[in-house]
Amino acid sequence: MSSARRSAPSRPTSRDVARDAGVSQATVSLVLGGKWRGRVSEATAGRVRDSARELGYRPNLAARSLRLGDTRTALLVVPALTNEFFARVYTGAAAVAAEHDFGVVLYPSPDGTGPARDPFASSRTALDGVIASSMAADALGALRDAGLPLVMLDSDPGDAGAAAWVNLDIADGMRQVTEHLLGLGHRRFVHLASAVDTWTFTVRARAFHEALRAAPDATARTVTAALDVRAGTQAAEAVLAGPGPLPTAIVCDDDILAAGACKAVRRRGLRVPDDISVTGFDDLALATAVEPELTTVRLPAEQVGRHGMEALLAVLDGRPAAQGDLPVRLVPRGSTAAARS
Repeated sequence: MSSARRSAPSRPTSRDVARDAGVSQATVSLVLGGKWRGRVSEATAGRVRDSARELGYRPNLAARSLRLGDTRTALLVVPALTNEFFARVYTGAAAVAAEHDFGVVLYPSPDGTGPARDPFASSRTALDGVIASSMAADALGALRDAGLPLVMLDSDPGDAGAAAWVNLDIADGMRQVTEHLLGLGHRRFVHLASAVDTWTFTVRARAFHEALRAAPDATARTVTAALDVRAGTQAAEAVLAGPGPLPTAIVCDDDILAAGACKAVRRRGLRVPDDISVTGFDDLALATAVEPELTTVRLPAEQVGRHGMEALLAVLDGRPAAQGDLPVRLVPRGSTAAARS
């Protein structure tokens, strides 16, 4: 008998079964929900059933009825309610949910990236499934313990705990930004990066530095800041006040940081874009509220929400969810111009 079976709790969860059988929780849900054929091998299904039987696992009957759509409610977990991007994700998810007579409950993770607590006494008794947008994988443990289908948005596709993923082509967006600036002659860069440690910002940083390889004479310095205008302003001011030549471009992880960078440039008596170009990411309403308007990357946030809800419905129906990253595009505006010689 394995150590997992010896140490299993008196009321084992689907996570215990997954660990014992060496599979994901999504696979356990498929097998024990009778929706595994064509998606899981006979051998794997047998191993899951054996583990469940030996551990004494009994699926919660209420939870099983939820997976059949009795409550018709999904939970959308986001890092914050104050960011426009997540409001648009919710709008897209709610629109698809309404078309299928589902409801969507919006739930912010405490302190930004988690951990997210179970918002109900037991999510099994109130939800069909969970959609998590831009969340750190380890922030969802409590929700995963409920054994409900999980769809991840703008998140690490290597996370084995999810039943489906919907991602944006974030790397291509940062490549477009970098190539745009290189084409304008910029070679001295500052990357104003988000201090939030999530997959989406890790991808932005990696893609930026990879794209700079096209210009061996380019240099880049990275500074981090919390995701608010004040923190972005302070971080950019510190860079501009430092030793050495000024950057010709500041590449920001999102529009909020970019607004802060623009303030810092002006406070130094410099001009955007005449002295320093600034780029954002997300194309929030803020991007056209500042002057000059921000060059940024447009993310189809509502489509992310729509595809996320469609993926959850597919999982609940035992169908494969659609795959592939959603395209993004650069929107050049007044905050970028040719580098000064």
